[in-house]
Amino acid sequence: MAELKYSRVLLKLSGEALSSENQKLAPGRLETLITDIEDIQAQGVELGLVIGGGNIIRGTMASEHGIERVSGDYMGMLATVINALAVQNMLESRGVATRVMTAIRMEQLAEPYIRRRAIRHLEKKRVVIFAGGTGNPYFSTDTAAVLRAIETESQVILKGTKVDGIYTADPVKDKTAEFIPRLTYLEVLQKEIRVMDTTAISLCMDNHLPIQVFNMSRQGALARIVAGEHIGTIVEDEK
Repeated sequence: MAELKYSRVLLKLSGEALSSENQKLAPGRLETLITDIEDIQAQGVELGLVIGGGNIIRGTMASEHGIERVSGDYMGMLATVINALAVQNMLESRGVATRVMTAIRMEQLAEPYIRRRAIRHLEKKRVVIFAGGTGNPYFSTDTAAVLRAIETESQVILKGTKVDGIYTADPVKDKTAEFIPRLTYLEVLQKEIRVMDTTAISLCMDNHLPIQVFNMSRQGALARIVAGEHIGTIVEDEK
């Protein structure tokens, strides 16, 4: 077995990763990524997973339509639970052991988030899907992902996107956009690069937690990253 650079990682996906042009929830969109998760789990990598809920509802969007922001944020947290259950089903249909843990208690569906229990699940090579955000309004799932990564002593945040990393502009809309292989946390904050919200980036900076942004549709990308290959864009301390 090849030596691994990372033995415990946290993967962050947007809710839109589960959606298609015609469906809010199309788990089949993650087939490539699910195969990659199987592969790295077989190598012994311990994996936590946080999925957004933006394919169903966002708290900020709900507040724009007359719903109180706090209520909208709780609705968004519930949306992440729906997505977590969908991904859990996909993984377990492929024989991958999982646990869904929620920041808001709902024992009929999932376990409440308890840090020590989450770490124990990871040690037993179960994929732990953290749902419900932080359990508090006004915090994004980006911040929840960083918080869970720090709490479970993950070595890196892997941010799965639809492009190959961070660019000077949106490469889908601007063909002249240039790829950026490496950034510091301060550069991301100062240039207002929207890879994660500022709270999440600041938490990573304060705790020296690197972020690797990669194209989740590239077959084998996860295995290459945990082995130490530089794929996509790395955000880390200045060297």
